[in-house]
Amino acid sequence: MKSSVVSGLALWQWRLNARKSAVEEGIPVHEVDWLLQEVAKLDSLSLRLESFKERSQITLPYPLSRLSQLWQERLNNRVPIQYLAGVTPWRNFALKVSPAVLIPRPETEYIIDIAIAAIKNSPTPELEWGEWADLGTGSGAIAIGLAEAFPSATIHAVDCAPDALAIAQLNAENLGLQGRIKFYQGSWLSPLLAIKGKLSGIVSNPPYIPSSEIPQLQPEVANHEPQIALDGGIDGLDAIRYLITTAPDYLLPGGILLVEMMAGQADTVLKLFHEQGSYCQIQICRDLAGIERFALAFRNSE
Repeated sequence: MKSSVVSGLALWQWRLNARKSAVEEGIPVHEVDWLLQEVAKLDSLSLRLESFKERSQITLPYPLSRLSQLWQERLNNRVPIQYLAGVTPWRNFALKVSPAVLIPRPETEYIIDIAIAAIKNSPTPELEWGEWADLGTGSGAIAIGLAEAFPSATIHAVDCAPDALAIAQLNAENLGLQGRIKFYQGSWLSPLLAIKGKLSGIVSNPPYIPSSEIPQLQPEVANHEPQIALDGGIDGLDAIRYLITTAPDYLLPGGILLVEMMAGQADTVLKLFHEQGSYCQIQICRDLAGIERFALAFRNSE
């Protein structure tokens, strides 16, 4: 679709109507401005002061009528704003997203900081120079965050969905990280047999929502985000259980397993780690909202 030019006044009127409809439909008003920042490349100050309406020309990637259609998708079908814009902020990156991938959440950003702190406080800090895996990479967010955090490491990003891998690879290329991240299509650790026992760390935001709870989620999530990235089985722990069981065979002594989980799963996840018997320094980490969100453990150094 060809780009289009509109007047600032026309876009101001569109924004006014869109913000009114957002209030009527119970959608956060700030989403209108976020969409305009991404689509029209307007900065937050010009939006706040409404100074953009004095401009004679503003370039859009498509006609204003198409922008209206997209906004109606948000209002009527509850399509996530990130899918409509095709991009979402995560840490200090702007990541491409599509309905093929789970939208990276702000709370997941902290998983990178936990990995950094874990290695810094580890008796083997040289692990940051080694091989790391991001399992169920989706948009590639965690792999990209690890690549930035550990500039001497090689990151192995795995996903079972080819459409998701395409998005992850595009994000890596856009950020100049394609030489640092290797991509694999497959199930969890199975594509990484060649480096079995050599991984410094395994990091994952796996599906962890119990199957029966998915229909009760917000429509933006339940109806639009990929089910394979949400559904964790009957108790939500199918993937986490597999990772805890399998990871020790792939980790170096002292290597870490770091997974995200759902609020309320911490006690069970702790029990799974202890029962497996190959881990030490097992801990639950809270996110910035104080929710028990992550489980971290080190492989025993036999």
